[in-house]
Amino acid sequence: MTGRPATPPRLRVLAVDDEPPALDELLYLLRNDPRVEYVHSAADAAEALRVLHENDVDVAFLDIRMPGLDGMDLARVLQRFARSPAVVFVTAYDDRAADAFDLGVVDYVRKPVRAERIAESLRRVLSERAAVEDRPAAPPEASPAGGDPMIPVELGGVVRLLPRSSVCWVEAQGDYARLHTTDGSHLVRVSLTQLEERWTDAGFLRIHRSYLVRLDLVTELRLTGSGYVVSVGGRQLPVARRHTRVLKDRLIRPAKQHWG
Repeated sequence: MTGRPATPPRLRVLAVDDEPPALDELLYLLRNDPRVEYVHSAADAAEALRVLHENDVDVAFLDIRMPGLDGMDLARVLQRFARSPAVVFVTAYDDRAADAFDLGVVDYVRKPVRAERIAESLRRVLSERAAVEDRPAAPPEASPAGGDPMIPVELGGVVRLLPRSSVCWVEAQGDYARLHTTDGSHLVRVSLTQLEERWTDAGFLRIHRSYLVRLDLVTELRLTGSGYVVSVGGRQLPVARRHTRVLKDRLIRPAKQHWG
């Protein structure tokens, strides 16, 4: 007997925006995509939570700037759900992109929205869901302490999602930070101090007023005439005297204990 092809999964969607024209346009584009089963709508976070209390949703498209609880706040609330929906931010601004670092968003769409851009967001949601469903369950001791947050970065007018694990080191540039990866760099609107606070538990360490490095990518610690330098991601970076002791403790002591 010839089996029928599996029916492609369809998504249950929630769209939230306090501006009626923007919400109507988003609803129109979502309802006209064949991968969407149905769409709920809400004009603010409070209404969105009422909808979510009564309905299961696979993905929430959230405006960021809303009165009361904004989109970022709502996304944090959704993270605490037993079955947390995927989140796509839809916004006219990019000044909150840095705040989305640790929220694990699937996509970050700039207004005015276009059909092809919403289609790409839905493709990403389905792709991520398929990856989760296909991933074998890890034994409890192998379960990671956290995920790999996606960092929204803008490149040529397009917002890309950069996995934090691709970042080798970070350089302070005023009120901004430049994320250096193996294949380039990206400027984001967040201070190095903020990243230090957020990323310490992920293995990043401040070594200088201008540099934050990923410890597991450091390949060398060397004393020069002007002080210590580390090699990371193919670059040599200076280590400030006040950070040297902590760096040695975090970098050298574990290695000696392992081999001792």
